[in-house]
Amino acid sequence: QVQLSESGGGSVQAGGSLRLSCVVSGYADNNYCLGWFHQAPGKGREGVARLASDGSTSYADSVKGRFTISQDNAGNTLYLEMNSLKAEDTGMYYCAAGIGSFCPRSDLAIWGRGTQVIVSS
Repeated sequence: QVQLSESGGGSVQAGGSLRLSCVVSGYADNNYCLGWFHQAPGKGREGVARLASDGSTSYADSVKGRFTISQDNAGNTLYLEMNSLKAEDTGMYYCAAGIGSFCPRSDLAIWGRGTQVIVSS
């Protein structure tokens, strides 16, 4: 059973940086897709970035050039490097795993508990 555990959130001023981490365990399939989702206060979860087992990545337009998704060599930890943070980046960030080889979706995924990011302007 896949389990995800995020860390690394916190409070930062606009323009600052944070790195989120997600420890991934229980993945038995070599074909997988992981991602990070953002949930702003009072809004639904939206995909921010995703990374597939073949190394391909994709990003939401709102974070392109500012955020980078990556994983360690062992594939046990997923990261989200967030630079040039803006007030609108505030919210909960969730690590997500897709079902089987599919990429996670806001309506279908395995979720971590989330970590909070607050960006003050």
